Amino acid sequence: MAINTGGVDISVVGGGVIGLTSAIALAEAGHRVRVVSRDASDGTTSAVAGGLCWPYRIRPYERAVQWSVRSFHVLAALAERPQETGARMVTGTMTEAPDAGAPQAPDGGADDELAAWYTAVPGLRRASAAELPEGYTAGWRARTPLVDMPAHLRYLEQRLTAAGGTVERREVTSLAEAGRAADVVVNCSGLGARALVSDPDVHPVQGQLVIVENPGIEEWHVSADAGSTDTTYVLPQPYGLVLGGTARENAWSREPDPAVAEAIVARCARRFPELARARVLAHKVGLRPARPAVRLTVERLPDGTPCVHNYGHGGAGVTVSWGCADEVLRSVRALREGDGPLGR
Repeated sequence: MAINTGGVDISVVGGGVIGLTSAIALAEAGHRVRVVSRDASDGTTSAVAGGLCWPYRIRPYERAVQWSVRSFHVLAALAERPQETGARMVTGTMTEAPDAGAPQAPDGGADDELAAWYTAVPGLRRASAAELPEGYTAGWRARTPLVDMPAHLRYLEQRLTAAGGTVERREVTSLAEAGRAADVVVNCSGLGARALVSDPDVHPVQGQLVIVENPGIEEWHVSADAGSTDTTYVLPQPYGLVLGGTARENAWSREPDPAVAEAIVARCARRFPELARARVLAHKVGLRPARPAVRLTVERLPDGTPCVHNYGHGGAGVTVSWGCADEVLRSVRALREGDGPLGR
């Protein structure tokens, strides 16, 4: 439990992984926290996520890596209780698409934006040629948190309740309305921020995936070019093997496309041929809440109520969740001390 900073009434808007971790950080610091969300946690975008802890489609990279490292350590600790928390430590291989050009290198190179992440992950190393799939020339081996998101979200809600927080299911029409009974509002509305705060920079990056019966694959495999609309990933979860995926900018549909699903299975089967015969259990589509850069700032609402914005995390919500929650808590502490940052 964090040190009590002097409790204030806080409304957190949004019940996905970003909202719940922010709420937990605040509640465990002694604040009176209420999460307000239209959707139950299993109806949020977070519930559809594959759950691998790795920075993906998120800016700015420097801050994202700092948030990710913090979350890595929290999730690694939670992985000691996988049945309770939904988090496990799983070994896997990260490669870049064969035509994606020079990979980012742990020791620097043409593109070393993630160098701090490579340095921070315990045991991360270059993959040997024998460990790489056919057609790939570079990659990394790492043991990282892999999170069963529906189970993890249930754990977060229970942890929030244990800390004295509450969850209210209703639609929020404005931040001003959310702040009427609060000293501070924390805006974790994800894609909803596009309308809620009239932020046109927030847009969906559609991700489709296929859940199949696991034929015995125990490690994760990801090949993702940050600029590609198609990715390849295989993530073993307790409920099945997650196959992905897509990253379609400004695509709003939540309906699975059968042709896209077929292409996803075909890509994954090139790495694991047995997947071509795996029984399909489910199709899912999620809309990642993307933005040119995460908005994690403080401003005053028209009535003077402080609002901490924490949205725009793209495809890295669970990966940066605890690091961003720490920043939210620091912002609230600064506001209490009278020197909090204001403005965008």
